Amino acid sequence: MGLRQYWRIVYKRLWIIIALVAIVLVSSMALRPERPALYQTSMRFTVAVAPESRSDGYYAYDRYYTWMTSEYLVDELTEIVGSEAFARAVSEELADSGHDLPAGAIRGSMGADRKHRILTLSLTWGDQTQLGEIANAAAKALRERSADFLGQLGTTDADIRLIDPPVVSPAGQSLKEKLDLPIRLFLALVAGVALTFLLDYLDDTVRDRAEVEALGLAVLGEIPPLPGRRRFPWEKKLP
Repeated sequence: MGLRQYWRIVYKRLWIIIALVAIVLVSSMALRPERPALYQTSMRFTVAVAPESRSDGYYAYDRYYTWMTSEYLVDELTEIVGSEAFARAVSEELADSGHDLPAGAIRGSMGADRKHRILTLSLTWGDQTQLGEIANAAAKALRERSADFLGQLGTTDADIRLIDPPVVSPAGQSLKEKLDLPIRLFLALVAGVALTFLLDYLDDTVRDRAEVEALGLAVLGEIPPLPGRRRFPWEKKLP
């Protein structure tokens, strides 16, 4: 079956495809839930430990192990930031300033990543003012309570310094939200095309000369369409 024959099948019932895509578009726009306002912010920290004190006759490997320990600390803190323990610490810092926010909600709003020994802490929240307070509390808990989460630090906190302070801004649409409607429309288009081919397959009527000849019958004549009309765009318009 050639491409023109495929196009004839689709063109004959093109209204089905258009109607299905239109229905999906209208229903998706009408039934789309209202997106709540969200705000986001992020902070970046350097993480280090105090270098070993030098003494006469003691070689400290040019602080090699100090740098290596700092790199391990970033790895550990990336996981700690997403823990329930850290969320409780942030909640306690907020409680000290008069804000009662549950640790579970705070934990769900935070994420962490690392790049080149730099720790990045990201937060998303529905209230712009509260988000700034949560970010400040998280930064304070990270700087002043790191020894509570890492026993190997003993009683001394790591040297954590804020290099990029939080800046609150409206959160944009996620990739899932951006692709939701296009994927729905694409699936509706595929379903419409599939439906046209199914209906054509179930239709047992004879539609043109080729189908008659395929039955082994000789064609003696063919009645052309009405003057001035074309069944398909590529056909010549009759006088």
